Amino acid sequence: MNRLDVLDWRRRVGALYADVRAAPDPAAGHARWRAGRDELFATHPASPLLPADRAGFTGLTVAAYDPALRFAVAVQDAPPERRESVTGTDGTVAFERIGRVDLPGVGSLDVWWLDQYGGGLFLPLKDPGRGYGGGRYLLDTVKGADLGAQDGRLVIDLNFAYPPSCAYDPAWACPLPSPGNTVGVAVEAGELVA
Repeated sequence: MNRLDVLDWRRRVGALYADVRAAPDPAAGHARWRAGRDELFATHPASPLLPADRAGFTGLTVAAYDPALRFAVAVQDAPPERRESVTGTDGTVAFERIGRVDLPGVGSLDVWWLDQYGGGLFLPLKDPGRGYGGGRYLLDTVKGADLGAQDGRLVIDLNFAYPPSCAYDPAWACPLPSPGNTVGVAVEAGELVA
């Protein structure tokens, strides 16, 4: 894969999330996110879709927006923990737990800091619903997937859950959720497996 294409993909994802944050309401931001992801997946050279899958691509399967699944939550203290994920594409990726968030009706999730150059928040989710079996991402600020803050609280919106690139292309190896990011409630929101 051309690294400049990956750079452009990340820039476009960052711009897409900036549009989402600037939207007049979360549902309008979600519509923009859906359309933007469909366009990137269909046309961008760094799309994680395999070439054979692009020919018949008509859009990602995404649940309708549910405002009850948007939360502005404080990051609560949690005991420090370090985790390393060995990936084929990025080597060993190190994370430090910086706290936990409680999502009413869903459960508690660990919030991780990418403990490498530049750093960033990482919040994965694994649930027994129709999401990708390896888990999905809610926030990955290194890649621009960031919904911002509201009154000093982290915005977590399950409607924006998406599978990592490795769900589409086995050439990618992605950090997946640990036990502290696994919930027993099916989250029928965001990008789903058809």
